[in-house]
Amino acid sequence: TTKPYLHPVRAASGTIVTRHFPMEMVEGESQDHQHQRGLWFSHGDVNGVDFWSNEASYKQTNMGKIVLEKLLSAKSGAKSGSIEAVFGWLDPKGNKLLTERRTMVFHSDPNLRIIDFDIRLTAAQKAKFGDTKEGTFAIRLAAGLEEPHAKAPSNPPRTGTIVNSEGAKGEKNTWGKPANWVDYFGKIGDEPLGVAILDHPSNPRHPAYWHVRSYGLFAANIFGLHDFLRDKRQDGSLTLEPGKSLRFRYRVIVHP
Repeated sequence: TTKPYLHPVRAASGTIVTRHFPMEMVEGESQDHQHQRGLWFSHGDVNGVDFWSNEASYKQTNMGKIVLEKLLSAKSGAKSGSIEAVFGWLDPKGNKLLTERRTMVFHSDPNLRIIDFDIRLTAAQKAKFGDTKEGTFAIRLAAGLEEPHAKAPSNPPRTGTIVNSEGAKGEKNTWGKPANWVDYFGKIGDEPLGVAILDHPSNPRHPAYWHVRSYGLFAANIFGLHDFLRDKRQDGSLTLEPGKSLRFRYRVIVHP
């Protein structure tokens, strides 16, 4: 694969809350956006290189890869476990644009599943994060959690609702809006479940804007201003000089 991702992501009950496609074929799932795998972190424009829509089967020539360089640690425990790893963001010629150091902490709870992400991106060369809605910290949710929408298969029922920290509800009112957190909830079968993503207050440009769609895409993105604000005069790009870093932290809560 062309980027790291987590799948399956489960509720405390064991129910899977991420879409199975394209890792597995499950009846009733939409098979669009093959690059939206599980839970991941990438961006659609770094020095013009696409790390978002970058499936190996795609025909674009500007696709990058995020590759594992080193597994630093993997720890288990009764209350939590963690994975710490280093990844390289490589352009189509194999040149490194960014080094990513990531720690993921998985917390146990009788009713919740909580994952904390601490991601530090360091520029290996001058790196410009372009203004695009195609990013950045994202999950593709199971079919039952999608908001009802015209293109959805009829079964399973789409039962989802999107809400944010500002009290807005539904894709129309939450897409492209800044918020401290967004929660996306519904039913998978007969089980009421939701997934919330929290943007850490110390993150760059907090609060994040949200690229959140009725078809189950759910992403925090600080870069896509001209799309989110529907104003081509806006520029959400950000340039990192060589050796400089950006740090992003998020909490994901899978809840009943």
